[in-house]
Amino acid sequence: MPVDVLIGLQWGDEGKGKIVDVLAPTYDVVARFQGGPNAGHTLTFDGIKHVLHQVPSGIFHPHILNVVGNGVVLDPVVFRQELQKLTDRGVDWAQNLYISKKAQLILPSHRALDRLHEEARGSTKIGSTLKGIGPTYQDKIGRTGLRVGHVLLPDFEERYREAVAQHAATAGHYHRTLDIAAEEAEFFVAVGFLRTLQLTDTEFLLNDLLRQGKRILAEGAQGSLLDIDFGTYPYVTSSSTIAAGACTGLGIAPRHIDKVYGITKAYCTRVGSGPFPTELTDAVGEQIRQAGREFGSTTGRPRRTGWIDLPALRYAIMLNGVTELHLMKADVLDGFAEIKACTHYRLPTGATTPHLPDPGQLQDVVPEYVTLPGWHSDLTQLSAAADFPAPLQAYLAFLETELQVPVRIVSVGPDRVSTILR
Repeated sequence: MPVDVLIGLQWGDEGKGKIVDVLAPTYDVVARFQGGPNAGHTLTFDGIKHVLHQVPSGIFHPHILNVVGNGVVLDPVVFRQELQKLTDRGVDWAQNLYISKKAQLILPSHRALDRLHEEARGSTKIGSTLKGIGPTYQDKIGRTGLRVGHVLLPDFEERYREAVAQHAATAGHYHRTLDIAAEEAEFFVAVGFLRTLQLTDTEFLLNDLLRQGKRILAEGAQGSLLDIDFGTYPYVTSSSTIAAGACTGLGIAPRHIDKVYGITKAYCTRVGSGPFPTELTDAVGEQIRQAGREFGSTTGRPRRTGWIDLPALRYAIMLNGVTELHLMKADVLDGFAEIKACTHYRLPTGATTPHLPDPGQLQDVVPEYVTLPGWHSDLTQLSAAADFPAPLQAYLAFLETELQVPVRIVSVGPDRVSTILR
């Protein structure tokens, strides 16, 4: 059986966790392939809101295996806290959760370095979540990082001390010292807990499951426009957030990839710094923020808001080979008489383009919009696509024409039941 991939097409926060939860019953495995505790996947069902950071979003389904792949960077402290919350809510996760021995460990000193790096940037901050993600991926690429599998070695603490010494030397370049003593005790408790979990070579596990005919859903974090190579560099994350990252982040061959689910909001949001051509800094932007409760699930920061950006979506669809779109938070636009969509950018030369230019040019483009009528309906009361008001049907048809990809799912509320298949 093939592997289907679910990825965000914007700057993250698109609603991937909800869609994984909705689709999960048709899969045998949900596997996270990149990112770490900087992700926040929100799932709401039975009136309860759940936020997952490192645990795959299939964890609430008892028949599903959940895999944390080698492309993930894992904070043992956050992971332990997250699993404890699941236990407190009656979720039996122990038998169905596997962690790759090749996933990288986030150390307390990584978080400290993250803060130092961001402070040193001053006005050029990239908007880091300060979770230690960047420094951990730096150590991975520099071949000095610690992996999950290292916690099983008798000399783990010695390796840990060597890594911290290197980080302390880096902090010295900023004329600062690492103050992590208070965090270390909790870290080693969490490492002890990590040793009790199912740590394995998940690439063998996943490929064995494929040979058995099992269906796998690869779950991405963040969004395509935050990809380390193709995002709005340098205001990006430190991993490959596009569909291709599922192969390296899980150890599966490209020939196994089948469907690619692209998740987008009916508008745009962004957390942190970086270009955002359709950003709205007026009352309309604030109306979207409040209606959509656009505050980071990981950081709590207010998200920047704007109209949907079709040049950026076209780019993300191309990079990922998206086979179907899932449109999230359509209900947030219920109160708008008119809805705008950016179809082109006007460049400083006066020319227009339907394509996303180099990130360095994005600050200078002017979005060109088309205006569509709003639907003035309470979408949260709907349960079938046949009940969609005509203006919403027209909006969906417009998106499909512009993006050349079918919209298969429309979300009309936060709960898993507020998800309509077309």
